[in-house]
Amino acid sequence: MTKADLFDHALQKRMAAEAPLAARMRPRSLKDFVGQQEIIGPGRLLRRAIEADKLFSSILLWGPPGSGKTTLANIIANSTASYFATLSAVMGGVRELRAVIAAALERRKLHGARTILFVDEVHRWNKAQQDALLPHVERGVIVLIGATTENPYFEVIGALVSRSRVFQFRALSDDDTQRVLQEALEDTERGYGGRRIEISVASLEHLATVAGGDVRNALNALELAVESTAPNEHGVIEITLDVAQESIQRRAVLYDRDGDAHYDTISAFIKSVRGSDPDAALYWLAKMLYAGESPRFILRRLLILAGEDVGLADPMGLVVANAAAQAFEYVGLPEGVYPLVEATLYLSTAPKSNSSGSFFQAHETVEKEGRMDVPVHLKDANRDGDAFGHGEGYIYPHDTPGHHTGQQYLPTPLLGRYFYKPTDQGYEAEVQQRLERWRAAQQAALGLEETHYSPPLSEEEIMQIKKGMGHG
Repeated sequence: MTKADLFDHALQKRMAAEAPLAARMRPRSLKDFVGQQEIIGPGRLLRRAIEADKLFSSILLWGPPGSGKTTLANIIANSTASYFATLSAVMGGVRELRAVIAAALERRKLHGARTILFVDEVHRWNKAQQDALLPHVERGVIVLIGATTENPYFEVIGALVSRSRVFQFRALSDDDTQRVLQEALEDTERGYGGRRIEISVASLEHLATVAGGDVRNALNALELAVESTAPNEHGVIEITLDVAQESIQRRAVLYDRDGDAHYDTISAFIKSVRGSDPDAALYWLAKMLYAGESPRFILRRLLILAGEDVGLADPMGLVVANAAAQAFEYVGLPEGVYPLVEATLYLSTAPKSNSSGSFFQAHETVEKEGRMDVPVHLKDANRDGDAFGHGEGYIYPHDTPGHHTGQQYLPTPLLGRYFYKPTDQGYEAEVQQRLERWRAAQQAALGLEETHYSPPLSEEEIMQIKKGMGHG
């Protein structure tokens, strides 16, 4: 070993010793891996493939930060006979990828050796960059391990996903996180086992709970607590609950405004309001605002819900939601949270009706059955009344008892077809009673013997109509 080699070795050793606690405590083998037992536990498919050094295909590891994706990749790197290359989608692009591919081809040609390529945050590569990777995955030049915090079915090109196995990692449980923290406190080689540290159960539980399943965050907080606390007169570092709280500060809520957590949380919020659970609605609302979600985005969704899910069961729902949106524009945060909360609670506790969805049945009828003429008596008499008789026979409802007449309003081929079916909820129950009287009077006046409701549409069919209207 040359003098330069000795210097490099010493440097590497010192850097390893000075690395952050989270890096030092990263598991080196599968037996040390904590969590994700449904994926990597004994006897599981991926574990068997890793232990046999026979990854069956490219894999995508999808999960929240600190759940073990990079750790598992490092374990594979330490255990495989294949050449292991690493790229960061943040730092590296097509040029770096081409260099890896060229080396992999040369390695395969000369030595028959496989190359495993780990791409961290693969979702950050654009389509062109991912396309550049695809043919080499298809040909088996490389086996891809991609790590992503975003749903790969949305953020990774379909062709790459279809050629990979997707494994979804979950945030670690509090018990698992506490186990990792305890190991860090006891490990004499990589952790704090060589130092006198006392940490209360409450402190340990707090670090684990507030980390929210992110082990890296928990270890960083523990390191800060230890390194910033002076030993007492007995040489003991005491980690009290106050120290733990100060070290980790507030919970880092998992919420990416462009990612899954964003869509999942707003979905939970809307479904809670629709399901008439004000307590759950307030919880999800608090989570969104805590994480920095735009109140305007939330208010827009409440406006939609007021029309779609409350509807005529309580027409004031839309009024309240609209007033809240306007009030927020005047007030802003923090006081603007009050009209937002009021709208949330009002809509959560309002009677519910989705009868406004009957519009889509009418829309489908227009699309499928094509053009139908307006009945003559409903046509505009102001322009063509004298020449063509438009408007002739029209009965002005206010001139009749009860301000209702049973005259024809639908095109003739559609007579007897009903789209709107009111519910028996709230105000709409009154609407239902009136409408039954009016429809009965119309049936008698027009001699309608048969009537029927248009069949309801599926959510998928409604979504397609919305997309066609520009509201996808």
